[in-house]
Amino acid sequence: MEYNTQKTQLLLPEYGRIIQQLVERCKELPTKEERSEMAMAIIDFMGQRNPHLRDEENYKHKLWDHLYILADYDLDADSPYPFPTREELAEKPKRMEYPKLQGDFKFYGKSILQLIEKAIELEPGDEKEALIEVIANNMKKSYNVYNKEHVTDDVIFRHLKELSSNRLDLTNIEALEKSKIYYATANRNNANKNNNNRNQSNTNTNVNKRRFTNNNNNKNRR
Repeated sequence: MEYNTQKTQLLLPEYGRIIQQLVERCKELPTKEERSEMAMAIIDFMGQRNPHLRDEENYKHKLWDHLYILADYDLDADSPYPFPTREELAEKPKRMEYPKLQGDFKFYGKSILQLIEKAIELEPGDEKEALIEVIANNMKKSYNVYNKEHVTDDVIFRHLKELSSNRLDLTNIEALEKSKIYYATANRNNANKNNNNRNQSNTNTNVNKRRFTNNNNNKNRR
């Protein structure tokens, strides 16, 4: 009996040993034309065996890359895509940059930073002042929703100055609007609490009425 541990190691186990053997057979064909024709057939077979790949973008390109890997980067055949090298596939992806908002300001979101940068680029005037006020009001709403408490305007102004590196002039803003989101949520919670208390009171009253009625009926039977 031959065990899998005694066989040649699979380069891409998800494709199975049959496809690995077909690729080895393709490499042994004498002419490039024959190898190219068989490579195309193997690509079709790989697509049939792994239909989920068709949902991915550029899945044909991925299949050809996998075919070349299965050939151990040694296949002389025509391909609609350039074959990758070992070095290209071994290269680590570039480090992704994390959002700049950290610590106490993370709840403002990336969109606030983008709006601040846009406001900085604008020339002084009514449009710039209006945008700064919109930014500050949205910051106040975000603060109230995230922290579940009301915040004073001077705190928002301080945060906006820090986020803009003191590049935005806030002297023309006297006061910010109250956060309708926070107050609407608080009022809704209070209304629900009052309704629950009212319903509980009505339930207790009905229970007491039923008890009184039952007691009177029992007395009358006696």
